[in-house]
Amino acid sequence: MIKILEENRWLAIILTLISASLIFYISSMTFPAGDGSSGPYAIIYHFTAFSYLTLFLLISLTKGKPNKPIIIMGIILAIIYGISDEIHQLFVPGRFASIKDIIINSFGILLTSLAYSNYIKNH
Repeated sequence: MIKILEENRWLAIILTLISASLIFYISSMTFPAGDGSSGPYAIIYHFTAFSYLTLFLLISLTKGKPNKPIIIMGIILAIIYGISDEIHQLFVPGRFASIKDIIINSFGILLTSLAYSNYIKNH
């Protein structure tokens, strides 16, 4: 699938925009106390959502070619989006910003960036 996205950059860009939109939409939702705002499901969501966002973003930016400055720029953009997502939640009733979520997002971003960087070096 990665090869298909690298060869069809427009598809990777669309998936990046869809991922960012879904993150924004889910951040706009309110949850009853104890439903979805904490616990293992929230950790899995944050890690996975930002992993996919980062993968699609890096494919969009690098087009499958190793380029360290572009990868670093992609990491920074994804982390900024994660921070802005938490700030956005300050304005959603029943939601709050969390440093823990930013850390989980960033871990997913960094791990995915390392994995994708290794992938494009070896292919």
